[in-house]
Amino acid sequence: MPELIPVLKREDIEESTASVARQISAAYKGRKLVLVGVLKGAFIFMADLARRLTIPVEIDFVRAASYGSGTTSSGKIEITKEIDIDIEGKDVLVVEDIVDSGLTLTYLVNYLNKFKPATVRVCTLLDKLERRQSKIKVDYACHTIEKGFLVGYGLDYDEAYRELPAIYHLKFQ
Repeated sequence: MPELIPVLKREDIEESTASVARQISAAYKGRKLVLVGVLKGAFIFMADLARRLTIPVEIDFVRAASYGSGTTSSGKIEITKEIDIDIEGKDVLVVEDIVDSGLTLTYLVNYLNKFKPATVRVCTLLDKLERRQSKIKVDYACHTIEKGFLVGYGLDYDEAYRELPAIYHLKFQ
């Protein structure tokens, strides 16, 4: 049975999400912003972020599959749920739970750019540097994490642990 080691408390997540929401609200005031959440992991963070924004936004989701039941990326990325909103000429903010290798996010940004948005930027709950393989730019990050396999607050291991209210390092014995 894996051990859960606390990394971020619920209060830490709430404070950082509120801070990033203020930054985003200021940066996009008077503009047409579309939040594009990456399913499944970002749904909790995106809901909390959207509620803290002080500007109107449109919301959509995309799903890109790259993780199997293991702890590392399969390396193959595919879009399994496309966006529904027309983003041409609009500012797009991709909302992620975690940026790890950066490969999936790079793929998603390239995918979204095909729809001719005004801008595509990235917001993530966790910017994890341990396995970064892409030079993807993270514009808004609530927390920078050096390493570890993380679960909770939307992040999962084989579809488990998403419901946890905080972030934990999942340590395998």
